[in-house]
Amino acid sequence: MSDDGLLSSLRYLFADFLDEEDTTPPFLPDGLPEEAVPAVSEGIHLLMDYQGATYARLYVDRVKRFVGRIDAGLLAEIARLMAERMAYEDAIRIAQCKLAEYRDSGGEILSTDIKQFRFDELVDALPEIAADPVLMVLGKIGWEHRRVSIPFSTASRWGLRRLKAEAWLRRWRRFSIRYGQERVWVERWLHMIARALLKQPQSVGAIVDTATMIKGHGDAYRQGLADWHAIIDGLVKPVFDGVLPLDDLADAIRQAREAAMPDPRQVSLKRAIAEIRARAIGAGGNAAAE
Repeated sequence: MSDDGLLSSLRYLFADFLDEEDTTPPFLPDGLPEEAVPAVSEGIHLLMDYQGATYARLYVDRVKRFVGRIDAGLLAEIARLMAERMAYEDAIRIAQCKLAEYRDSGGEILSTDIKQFRFDELVDALPEIAADPVLMVLGKIGWEHRRVSIPFSTASRWGLRRLKAEAWLRRWRRFSIRYGQERVWVERWLHMIARALLKQPQSVGAIVDTATMIKGHGDAYRQGLADWHAIIDGLVKPVFDGVLPLDDLADAIRQAREAAMPDPRQVSLKRAIAEIRARAIGAGGNAAAE
């Protein structure tokens, strides 16, 4: 992550906690192409609802890095996918969405959704100082990965009160372990896009689209995240570092993604990455010999 990315994230982190009542949405970035305006506007609206004004300003700050550096269509796609990832799904978000559904229906929609979480997922939503001792205890008794079913219900007064209590915890979200992990991921994704613009511009679209690998929560989220890192560490970063001679990185990313399976061991994906690397290194050696 760049120093600018780290500083901006920290600045907005503390501003969000200390100035929670700020409800003024940020302005669109100067020079934003018309084609990207709807995506960025929707992203601001989403993140204002998700976390607040300062979080939306962090989003705009990140979008600004690419204004004038990339075509309008790709900029709009970066803005759309980044907003989706910044509004990552956790128990707090599910509670927010259930309350919004109830409110927008005028109290007519009374429903209960049952979601499964691992204990460590729930604890990761806490500030690190509170989460660490809990995770230590869960690890010692072997419950860290144990699943628990959580009802999110608007069908009773008690359910509504619990949803409101969970949604209130959003003020602590940006001090949580999960937020720190998501911040690092977003910054790394943006960093890879920036490197692609300099090293292999034709691969930018493929790298932008890798954000779609990571969705939701639970096993699917963890699998997508692990697969993403495998592709970035095995193909993308080595190409940009100049140690893997791949002329068509976009096609290599496509091949690797096609090989990805819902397998925690990543056997198929790792095999595909190894084969792509071997072909590229072999072709590079033959070219050098000629």
